Amino acid sequence: MALNHTRLIRCCEALREKQTMVENQELRKAGLKVTLPRVKILQMLDNTEDRHMSAEDVYKSLMEAGEDVGLATVYRVLTQFEAAGLVVRHNFDGGHAVFELADGEHHDHMVCVDTGEVIEFFDAEIERRQQEVVKEHGYEMVDHNLVLYVKKKGS
Repeated sequence: MALNHTRLIRCCEALREKQTMVENQELRKAGLKVTLPRVKILQMLDNTEDRHMSAEDVYKSLMEAGEDVGLATVYRVLTQFEAAGLVVRHNFDGGHAVFELADGEHHDHMVCVDTGEVIEFFDAEIERRQQEVVKEHGYEMVDHNLVLYVKKKGS
């Protein structure tokens, strides 16, 4: 069976167009005007394998992709995204702020002190224990952020 390249290209274009529409809706839902820099930055965060990116990382990736978005614009847009709840800012010790898309899924982080690598994890037992500790002290948990600073064994 021969592959119809024209049909495949149309399908890819339709998927890209649909993704752009979804991203535009996310911006509008967050109360932000749809601008090219916002769309490009949201696409960059959504399509990267590295879920935790600094403003500088986003800027470099945009430059490598041939996008003309200034570093000041990247900082401003990321701050707007944070205020709108689209991204979460993390200020891990010994490093600068990194951002990740706010996907609604709770997770904790491990940060390698040697490389700066950020590893996400979820552990139901840790979550349960935290709730117990809070309750034992007569409180109710509103939110939490667990960051473990780690290094590879033997290093």
